[in-house]
Amino acid sequence: MAYSFLTAIKALILDMDGVLWRGSEPIGDLRSIYNKIEHAGWKVVFATNNSTRTIEQYADLLKSYGVSIEAWQIVNSATAVAAYLKKRFPEGGPVYIIGEQGIVEACAQHGFYPDEKEAIAVIAGIDRSLTYDKLRHATLLIRAGVPFIGTNPDRTFPTPQGLVPGAGAILAALTAASDVSPVIVGKPEPTMYSIALDRLQITAGEALVIGDRPETDIAGAQVLGCRTAIVLSGVTDIEQANAWHPKPDIISADLTSLVSLLSSVKY
Repeated sequence: MAYSFLTAIKALILDMDGVLWRGSEPIGDLRSIYNKIEHAGWKVVFATNNSTRTIEQYADLLKSYGVSIEAWQIVNSATAVAAYLKKRFPEGGPVYIIGEQGIVEACAQHGFYPDEKEAIAVIAGIDRSLTYDKLRHATLLIRAGVPFIGTNPDRTFPTPQGLVPGAGAILAALTAASDVSPVIVGKPEPTMYSIALDRLQITAGEALVIGDRPETDIAGAQVLGCRTAIVLSGVTDIEQANAWHPKPDIISADLTSLVSLLSSVKY
């Protein structure tokens, strides 16, 4: 059977943007989709490169679509940034942040606070209030030798109107200005998936990772040995999905059709 590997799957790790929604517009009936996942007995963790929202804000957004989860079920690139910083700077300290509340709060929980003058690291992610002055200040710090950390390399971000600049576009500007490439901590680095697997208490081979971007969602999962499924409701079309190597285990139009397929195989 083509999908016989699904018998070993105990949990789903779901990306958000381009999988669950575009902007804040849901893709399909999320309550119905999640009910099918729960009925099938799969655990779930949501893992997104988007660092704009806090964990609580993500939980509230999911709840507004009829999906009730616990905070531990959400991992974003801000979570990975905080974990990286804590490992490198155990005592915490001041950091310069280009980003939104999600990064600020995640860092605060580990003893890191915003500071423009004494920063021990520059952290950059998507920032919808980005200004030239922010780019200028970050560039000067990086050129002075302050470590440069990026949430994720996603160049674009799916919205109902189309693709708009993502964190990767901001990182590209800072790299061009500073001649320094950032340390990436979000997908495709496997940190977020490792955190998810630990919280789920499963092995990589027992997880099916679902995303819409092969170079981040799928690549990071494949590094760890997770099974993968890509949906075409975000930034990737069928030609791009088929061209990715190693090819994802499943290619599906969207999460609705994917969950229907998974349910039919399971039963």
